[in-house]
Amino acid sequence: MTLESDVARALREEVARSGRPLKAVVNEALRAGLASGKARPARRYRLKPVSLGGVLPGVDLDKALALAEVLEDREIARKLEMRK
Repeated sequence: MTLESDVARALREEVARSGRPLKAVVNEALRAGLASGKARPARRYRLKPVSLGGVLPGVDLDKALALAEVLEDREIARKLEMRK
């Protein structure tokens, strides 16, 4: 495991301040962090629906490959029109 420099510095400072071994300081910090994560309730996720438009005429949404082909053909046609 590689620690970021600020975390390693904070651990060294706590070891020097408390006089305890590094192992004890690390284990205590991990336990405290893990315990605080359990106490925090999950935030409710809300999704706001947005209309993406209707279905194109003649396109059957049950056939994804056909839909992809239609969209790809239209994009190629659009790019060719831009070259003119």
